[in-house]
Amino acid sequence: MHPRIEDYALIGDEQTAALVGLDGSVDWLCLPRFDSAACFARLLGDKENGHWRIAPKGADRCTRRSYRPDTLVLDTEWETDEGSVRVTDLMPQRHRAPDLVRVVEGVRGRVTVRSTLRLRFDYGSVVPWMRRSDGHRVAVAGPDSAWLRSEPAVRTWGEDFGTHSEFTVEEGEKVAFVLTWHPSHEPRPPLVDPYEALETSVADWQAWAARCRYDGPHRDAVVRSLITLKALTYKPTGGIVAAATTSLPEELGGVRNWDYRYCWLRDSTLTLGALLSCGYQEEAEAWRDWLVRAAAGDPADLQIMYGLAGERRLPEFEVPWLSGFAGSRPVRIGNEAVKQLQLDVYGEVMDSLSLARRAGLPAKPHVWSMQSILLEFLRSSWRQPDEGLWEVRGGRRSFVHSKVMVWVAADRAVRALEYFPQLSGDLDGWRALRDEVHREVCEKGYDPERNTFTQYYGSRELDAALLLIPRVGFLPPDDPRVVGTIDAIRDELGHGGLVHRYSAEETPVDGLPGAEGTFLACSFWLADALHMTGRTKEARQLFERLVGLANDVGLLSEEYDPVAGVQLGNFPQAFSHIGLVNTALALYGDERAG
Repeated sequence: MHPRIEDYALIGDEQTAALVGLDGSVDWLCLPRFDSAACFARLLGDKENGHWRIAPKGADRCTRRSYRPDTLVLDTEWETDEGSVRVTDLMPQRHRAPDLVRVVEGVRGRVTVRSTLRLRFDYGSVVPWMRRSDGHRVAVAGPDSAWLRSEPAVRTWGEDFGTHSEFTVEEGEKVAFVLTWHPSHEPRPPLVDPYEALETSVADWQAWAARCRYDGPHRDAVVRSLITLKALTYKPTGGIVAAATTSLPEELGGVRNWDYRYCWLRDSTLTLGALLSCGYQEEAEAWRDWLVRAAAGDPADLQIMYGLAGERRLPEFEVPWLSGFAGSRPVRIGNEAVKQLQLDVYGEVMDSLSLARRAGLPAKPHVWSMQSILLEFLRSSWRQPDEGLWEVRGGRRSFVHSKVMVWVAADRAVRALEYFPQLSGDLDGWRALRDEVHREVCEKGYDPERNTFTQYYGSRELDAALLLIPRVGFLPPDDPRVVGTIDAIRDELGHGGLVHRYSAEETPVDGLPGAEGTFLACSFWLADALHMTGRTKEARQLFERLVGLANDVGLLSEEYDPVAGVQLGNFPQAFSHIGLVNTALALYGDERAG
């Protein structure tokens, strides 16, 4: 049986990440960065595309697994007839090179353990040349090199284009494996002590988690979400990737498979709010600084997403040799949506920088000048149709959410001039722009017969992004049009209490065949909207349901199929975990947060 998306757990070193299955197999790992080519790609193919499994000989799925409290260190345990064994997986904070550390420990009895390593560079397509050197197994292919060693040393042998080990552990005995990657033209990096790395990683993660100021209900889920967000941060630049994976399907067997290993501007305000509210100002400042660098330049060239360091070119291509997760093809690398026009990102950038200014983050030179230029661009360009928040590939439209976020951009600029008189700008002109956008949205984006805002001008379709209207301040929560929109979305886009982004079955707006699951971030937005409109009991019930959808180690993907009861989409998804944190803060933060 093919693994489910929720069968995986995440480990990482804040520069890349690996997914570890319930069977003890590392099935996804890109080195040296999140967006590098994978050396383990079984997740999107089969075992011949690369993986590393450590488990008791003859055993299948583990008996139990969990993260060590408030860490990204994973313990996986098996109970067998011979005894029990634990495998502890982590990626320690790197100095020069990325390391994957796997510590095998006997817990009870005497257990035979098997390790099978199949390195396949370039997304599972390149079998490396293997040799022995200085107690290591060394894999080399083109630009990539990886070194495998164990402490204490165990016998390894090559077979079937893999590296195998078999050994026994008794209670209290440990064997640690370390896999280290480096560019093949460079010498081997210094060795990491696996046992010291384990101890240090646990201490560092727990110290970081202890800084969380939230102390309300479901604190464990909030902290796990924050740790996940931290794990998806590219430490050298502060950029946060949307997910650790590419091409995990939004419909099993379908074509809605995208590469999410990049940084989206649309996530910026929600991410900043979550980090600042929970006490992580350093991380918030790093994300703000990444945003400022990425957005710098001609406002007409502002992209919806960038690479980890702000790279602009993210060409999309397909990888034909990978069969896809559960046969979901194509497998895509890169993201063609980078070329789209999405006017909402201007509002999200303006809102993020406004939030940073109000929160007292250290000022950055030229930020206000950049914001002013963005506003002037919008003044002449805001009427253009665009591809919208959901990056549809079915043609541009006048999406209502995009226009609302144009209003947000003008509103935040006006408020900045009102609150910070030392700033200069066209106050009257920006107020006029704000008023004009507001009038047009209420006239063209609202259906009075159904008492709801619509997905785009003149349509009857709905869009879950409209749930953000009261949150961004476009209309007050008690406005009948807001309440009507929330109810319409719940009725028409709802499924089992959760919500879809939009109707993919009834409209060709996204230009793609097939359907998708309910969108978890949108379902958190529904909880927020219900709370803002006075229906807090319903909001809390929905929040409880959403928290319950996380897998056994607290992770959420992008979507959920309420019929099949499985997670869908790239994993773990930053947008979903940001939604969890922000909704917890909205529902309980005033009561219990520090």
